[in-house]
Amino acid sequence: MRITRRRAQVTLGLLWLLAGALQLQPFMFTTGFAHRIIAPAGDQQPAVVAGPVHWAARLIATAPLPLDLLFAATQLLLGAALVLAHSARRVRLALGASIAWALAVWWLGEGLGGLTSAHALMLTGGPGAVVLYAVVALALWPARPPASGGLPGDAAVRTEPADGLRTGWLTWSWVVLWVGAAVLQALPGNGALQAVAGSADSAPAWLRPAGAHTVSALAAGGTAVTIALVAAQALIGLAALRPRLRPPAAGAAVALSLVFWVLGQSLGGLSTGQATDPNAAPLYVLLALLLAATAPRAARAAPGVPAGREAAVARPVAPAHRSG
Repeated sequence: MRITRRRAQVTLGLLWLLAGALQLQPFMFTTGFAHRIIAPAGDQQPAVVAGPVHWAARLIATAPLPLDLLFAATQLLLGAALVLAHSARRVRLALGASIAWALAVWWLGEGLGGLTSAHALMLTGGPGAVVLYAVVALALWPARPPASGGLPGDAAVRTEPADGLRTGWLTWSWVVLWVGAAVLQALPGNGALQAVAGSADSAPAWLRPAGAHTVSALAAGGTAVTIALVAAQALIGLAALRPRLRPPAAGAAVALSLVFWVLGQSLGGLSTGQATDPNAAPLYVLLALLLAATAPRAARAAPGVPAGREAAVARPVAPAHRSG
């Protein structure tokens, strides 16, 4: 069963609701949220990125309680609007607000996901979970209704492989995200060993043994694993350019994203009391399901159209040759 655009919109809304609920954790109402979550996002960044992030951290530290309530309420409202919207107009308003809020948080709260430092690895959640909310929202933007006309039953016969999804945006954003991840993974200092070792420290107690075993294994063959990750991410990204390869690429992406979520993102740190979202992996899984939905599929016959005639209805007929 393919994911539909509406189901994906509801899923995005549920992710916003989760982010809003996480914003109501006791830690978020203290200055620790500003000093330990927001401010570090600007460290080792160029001034154009670090300046706005540190300004936002100082502002939040002056009034953490009312500002955090504002952040939580915004995200809860975005989630509720997406889940409850029943018209294209309301969906567009909710998606538009999601995009604006996500980009603002990505800049002021996540320091553009660390991209300017060249250490934004997909393994650890790069390029930042919140920007993926905007990527998904753009893919789910409702299209304008098609112009009326055509043969009776044509709307039912015509293939709709993507359920109104913006296939071009999905394809190229997928390529940029995954091929870009491969490029960043290949840069010096971005080995898998360092990334997993750093994540293991913040993992839940029950997950730390798995992290420790993974770190030990990577210590023996970390370079080979990094090369394999670079190749896998590049291939997953480029496969989206061939529609028939999108389902297997999406399947590989889901599997790899879940591995990343466990080993590189510590399940989003949800058990720490300081997580602001479940991290990037769930968004990558949602994007993978959407990409798979853009793969071509056979057209279905319209009611009242005899079997075998749907292809004739959908296929243009060449004009008959008439002798002079």
